[in-house]
Amino acid sequence: MPELLSVSKAQSIILDAIQTLATELIPIQSARSRRLATPIITDTDLPPFTNSSADGFAVQAADTLNASSASPVVLTIIGDIPAGTNPAFRVNRGQAARIMTGAPLPEGADAVVMVEATDIGIRGLAVPIPRQVRIFSPILPGDSLRPRGQDLTAGTQLFPAGHRLRPPDIGLLASLGIPQVQVYRQPRIALLSTGDELLDPSKPLQPGKIHDANSYLLASVLQEHGAVITHMGFVGDDEVAIRESLENYAASGIDLLITSAGVSVGAYDYVRKIITEQGDLTFWRVNMRPGKPLAFGRFRNVPVIGLPGNPVSAFVSCLIFVLPALNKMSGAATWFLDSIHAKLLEPVESDGRESYLRAILENQHGNWFVKLAGQQSSGNLFVLTRSNALLILPSEVKSLPTGAEVNVYPLFPETGWD
Repeated sequence: MPELLSVSKAQSIILDAIQTLATELIPIQSARSRRLATPIITDTDLPPFTNSSADGFAVQAADTLNASSASPVVLTIIGDIPAGTNPAFRVNRGQAARIMTGAPLPEGADAVVMVEATDIGIRGLAVPIPRQVRIFSPILPGDSLRPRGQDLTAGTQLFPAGHRLRPPDIGLLASLGIPQVQVYRQPRIALLSTGDELLDPSKPLQPGKIHDANSYLLASVLQEHGAVITHMGFVGDDEVAIRESLENYAASGIDLLITSAGVSVGAYDYVRKIITEQGDLTFWRVNMRPGKPLAFGRFRNVPVIGLPGNPVSAFVSCLIFVLPALNKMSGAATWFLDSIHAKLLEPVESDGRESYLRAILENQHGNWFVKLAGQQSSGNLFVLTRSNALLILPSEVKSLPTGAEVNVYPLFPETGWD
């Protein structure tokens, strides 16, 4: 039996065989979570013109120098500036113009008096424009203004190539008049689970059967990271049916084929056999726990990653091997999960394989600590739902004491955008 590959070697082999996909131009309303193929550099200042940050009156600040409640400054109102208009007049000394939030500052003015600091503030700006305004406190040049280019100036790089667009990013692009972006095409992935024991989740449970969890678990992970799932389903442990499904999937224009189960040493594990006989099996079995029975190769010239059948093993293997491949396809700048250091709250043990233990990560006074989430069976999805991290034990490490520092992959962030 061939020697087990290290995790890093298996990752390297897979990534060397994966190509970054072509790019396409799409409208920004369709660009959520897509990865940029080129940097975005603005040719526009933001704001594009100096504008008011408040409802009030555009004035020359020097006119308000001696204003007070007891002795207000009285200015003549010469015009009105709603948002979306371009004032054609100039504000001179002794004058003011009513102005709304976001409206451009007129020539001559250098500040805005908020309406609350005037006699009109009592009535609000909804009243007809009066002939004069009384100002009760002094202001400085620049008060209540958003200067042109305050947020950013032309020539600023907004996002690098490979950046995954988030809702605020798309809002910024729209504000700068960028209606389309060049992005990498989304990877098209087919999922096939195998096993006579599988039932669709919509069917009532039967003796000896289990519901197909892996298809839905893996599809959720991959869709969250930008993949398009073109096919998803399961077939029984029938060599002909499995071969036909693999043939159909591979011929459908997919970029990656992922199978679940059928790659171990069981009498009915046909996936590895089919890939070996009718494709190209590059490697089989990795020195990790959970997830040892991992296979990689090509079938009809489509890359295929064969994941284990146990749900937790399939999930962990997906994060460690499939996601980096997906990220490379998608043009991401970094391919692997981010890890952090944490201290153990309890001793942990392993069998010497590189281990990914389901864990609970806690921040205590700015320091990270980690403990096991529960029983570590490779089929225990319930414990996985109670986990927020994978605790990593390197190969050859069979135990670590409380307080030892370990690497941890945080999972399922609850806040923010990725």
